[in-house]
Amino acid sequence: MTDRLAMVADLWTAHRQAPFPRRLTSVDVMGVDMVVLDLHVAMCVNSWLNRDANDDDQCRDMLATCAPRLRRVIPELPHDEAAYYQRLLDMTTLVLEALGDPPSG
Repeated sequence: MTDRLAMVADLWTAHRQAPFPRRLTSVDVMGVDMVVLDLHVAMCVNSWLNRDANDDDQCRDMLATCAPRLRRVIPELPHDEAAYYQRLLDMTTLVLEALGDPPSG
C-alpha cells in the first residue's frame, strides 16, 4: 500500500501542476464532459490521499464509473491532452486497486 500511496502522491503532484487542456473546457469527447471527469477523479484522489475513509465507498463507485470513460476518450485525444487524462486513469487504477476493486477492462 505504501508504494501505491507514493505513486498516487507523485502523480497527484504532477497533475496539480499541469494546466487543464484549454480546448476541453468547452467540448465533450464522445459524450463525456471532460471537465466533470477531471473533477470527479481529482476529488476522489484527493480524498483518498487525505485518508478520508468515510468517502471510500462513494469514491470507489465514482472511480469505477470514471475508469471506462477515461479508457474510451484517451485514444481520441491529441498527445498533450491524452497525457493529462492518462495520468487521471493511472491514479484511478491505483486507487481502485488500493480500495480492493481493480478496474475491469
